[in-house]
Amino acid sequence: MPFINERLEANRESIAKNRAASGPVRASRFRFEPEAVMARLRENIVGQDDALVALESMLVRVKADIGEESRPLAVHLFLGPTGVGKTETVRLIAEAIHGNRDGLCRIDMNTLAQEHYAAALTGAPPGYVGSKEGHSLFDLDKVQGSFSKPGIVLFDEIEKASKEVTRTLLNVLDTGRLVFPSGNREIDFRNTLIFMTSNAGALDAEAHQHRFRKGWRRWLGLSPGSGDAIRDTALRRHFDPEFLNRIDQILTFNSLTDNWLEALLDIELAGLNKRLSRKHAQLTLSPALRSELCRGYDARYGAREMLRAFRQRLEPAVARALLAYPECSRFSAELKDGGVVVGQYVE
Repeated sequence: MPFINERLEANRESIAKNRAASGPVRASRFRFEPEAVMARLRENIVGQDDALVALESMLVRVKADIGEESRPLAVHLFLGPTGVGKTETVRLIAEAIHGNRDGLCRIDMNTLAQEHYAAALTGAPPGYVGSKEGHSLFDLDKVQGSFSKPGIVLFDEIEKASKEVTRTLLNVLDTGRLVFPSGNREIDFRNTLIFMTSNAGALDAEAHQHRFRKGWRRWLGLSPGSGDAIRDTALRRHFDPEFLNRIDQILTFNSLTDNWLEALLDIELAGLNKRLSRKHAQLTLSPALRSELCRGYDARYGAREMLRAFRQRLEPAVARALLAYPECSRFSAELKDGGVVVGQYVE
């Protein structure tokens, strides 16, 4: 969006003048409600109460607009094993604020594993092909947002990028600005929520828990601990201290245990029924089938394992029923002879 920085500054000045004229009215410039964002998160993210509480505090602070003007609105790193909701959390925040799950600039850092890939973020240095064009992976509209809605950037699986790539982000996290090596272009992140996800230390922490469950310490009633020390060691191994020092908060996402299987199943079923509603259909599951779908869950793969069970076992049977009964609007799925059978719903 051209001249966005000038527009933002003009809007700030206009709001400031209006506030001065109207007296001490504390109206936020941001047009999102933290309560609505958190309601969406708590409806779709399970087993991460501590992380959600921290995110609510961050959203309230951003809404009040009391942060430093020379930094991004927030910089958060999400730690945890795969499939526990780290990326999904950011997508849900984007959906709640911008009305679109893809209303964010997502950079897959596993594609930037080589040192020279830093140019994909900052543009080619002077003297190289493309230096004058200033090409970058960043989507300016989604990075800079608007005066009433913050931009959102997600650096996904950041531990898989090369150290040179992560070092290019130091100035972004500190001052909210990315100046291209050519010197003729700059990206402003001061109106941006920056999120990063990482699996660093997750496998080490899981291996520690596994050794504890099989070792002699368990028989003495000792606690395996939270694994924070293991994760801290992994972070220091993957990232420079000056990089970690620029992060506002590091949030740990827990592994999803059997206690959350029913909630995960309800979330996936709600998503399937939302898609079926476009076909004017609705699906219910028998208790036996619910138990069977939960039984195949593998905590190592998180919520994605439940999604795979839906795709491989449930959705083909649903598809056949939709084609066999085009006039039917309500279907039921049950377990029969080890397989999934979907038929017309009977009261």
